[in-house]
Amino acid sequence: MSEAITLLAMFEDFEPASLGIEKLHELGLGDDDMNVISGIPIKNTILGRPPAITYVSRIGMLGALMGMALGIFLIYGIPYLYPLLVGGQPIFPVPQGIIITFEMIMLGLMGFSFIGMFIDSGFPSYTPKEYVPEISDGKIAILFSCPNDDQKKFVDALTKLGAESVSPAEARQL
Repeated sequence: MSEAITLLAMFEDFEPASLGIEKLHELGLGDDDMNVISGIPIKNTILGRPPAITYVSRIGMLGALMGMALGIFLIYGIPYLYPLLVGGQPIFPVPQGIIITFEMIMLGLMGFSFIGMFIDSGFPSYTPKEYVPEISDGKIAILFSCPNDDQKKFVDALTKLGAESVSPAEARQL
């Protein structure tokens, strides 16, 4: 099998980019072999892409469960370990316990969701990224890998569909 080459196709608008992605699917490329780069957020259904897989909600739920465990420990664990008897007051205060447990759940949820956003986005990244300054001007780029022998077939197909340029991609430091 021949080596693969990474190409970058630049499109002016969503419609030709969507047709370009469909054409790449017809030519045998999967969604894992291509990446859409845009200066503005584009919903995945507009370009016919699968939904993004994210684990932020699961990481946030883990934080909420840990916060709930911490809140319950603060309300019931500490008075059990160190009972402080005050005349007429319960050892385990329920109304205050609900408030403290709720606050610990929210603190765990927010903290772990914040950390999960960094984990999910791969931040920080120390490797060079593919970037073209025209993307900041509103153009859409499709970065894909194809066999070196079929490069001309891919370039011709995307140029017919309205690609402004299809050229080999270079990884540059931002």
